[in-house]
Amino acid sequence: MKRKTLKDLTLKDNFMFGAVMSMEDNCRRFLEMVLSFPIERLEISKEKCIIYHPEYKGVRLDIYAKDENHTHYNVEMQAVNVYALGKRTRYYHSQIDMELLLSGADYAELPQTFVIFICDFDPFGEAKYCYTFERRCIESPSIQMGDGCTSIFLSTQGQNPQDVSASLVKFLDYVRADLSESQKDFEDDYVEILQQSVRDIKESRGMEERFMQWELLLRDERVAGRAEGRALAIIELLEELGQVSESLKSRVMEESDISVLTGWLKLAAKCESVESFMQNM
Repeated sequence: MKRKTLKDLTLKDNFMFGAVMSMEDNCRRFLEMVLSFPIERLEISKEKCIIYHPEYKGVRLDIYAKDENHTHYNVEMQAVNVYALGKRTRYYHSQIDMELLLSGADYAELPQTFVIFICDFDPFGEAKYCYTFERRCIESPSIQMGDGCTSIFLSTQGQNPQDVSASLVKFLDYVRADLSESQKDFEDDYVEILQQSVRDIKESRGMEERFMQWELLLRDERVAGRAEGRALAIIELLEELGQVSESLKSRVMEESDISVLTGWLKLAAKCESVESFMQNM
């Protein structure tokens, strides 16, 4: 598969989404469209966005923001269905709470939080453009937990335009569009603004350099992931043979050379004891 360049990207590509939604007005208008309440001022935590800090060793592609009422928002583009999205919303809500509690906030002071996924698939198979979740009492659904946590899943595969705003439908149509289709007139002011933002980003030399840095970081992350996977597989095979010392585990886990780890993996599969592995590694 041919690797995409910056000019090949659309809004559904994570880098482009992060770059476009890091612009406060773009993000504010998106949140107002989805949540149907006005936001006077929005502050985006750009230090948590990878395109602003290419040296950050952990790929964070979502947008983290708060408004004038201290309501916190976490927004992420999800082009591929990786499943377990419900568990991920739980994680994001808990991360927001933990950051605030560690900074000295009391439980009673925890703000309203919204975690929003924009999905280029139908996460629940009900053909809805928007799925909104809040905690309620099972026995009495009219009773809300009141914990201030709301999770929203937007889907480009919706078929119920009568239940959502026309602007949201056009936005999701824009997200779903491929490169050529994404340049057409969607007859929506907000989509037109996003299209111009995408064009500006593609014409920016600085953003092109950030995209290249981001691609390199992703490559490093993938290599690190493969190395960790092989190391864990080696340890698992050795544990079937006997007791594996902490020093041996550390040596295996600290090795980053894929070729070395591949050799060790083959060796572990052939050895009949941990001692034999250590003698031949």
